[in-house]
Amino acid sequence: MLETLMPWMHLVGRILFAMVFIGSGMNHLMKLNDMAGYAEAKGVPAAKAATALTGLMILAGGLMVATGWHRFIGAGLLVIFLVPTSFMMHAFWKESDPQAQMNEMTHFMKNMAMAGAALLIAYYAGTEWPMSL
Repeated sequence: MLETLMPWMHLVGRILFAMVFIGSGMNHLMKLNDMAGYAEAKGVPAAKAATALTGLMILAGGLMVATGWHRFIGAGLLVIFLVPTSFMMHAFWKESDPQAQMNEMTHFMKNMAMAGAALLIAYYAGTEWPMSL
């Protein structure tokens, strides 16, 4: 029974992981001006271009991980997005308000955890993935 369940667990797990990036990537592109305004407020240079580029990166990375197609590249795109974004957008050490600091630290740590998961996905990208393209 477990042998039957394992491929489905793999598929559902990677889809659940990728959904965050697919949805966020679509938001980056569909709400470009709003997202760019937020990025600009955080000090991101060329905020509109950066928002569009990162939206494409995480959308493509999420789709690649979910489908299992070019999964090393997809996971790499997610790591390349997550690490610098965490430091630029969620610099909790710069916040003076304790509530804002906790909120930013939560987002920072969440992004680091997802970067770690993406690195694990990249590590296992060379092995056989069930139900993938």
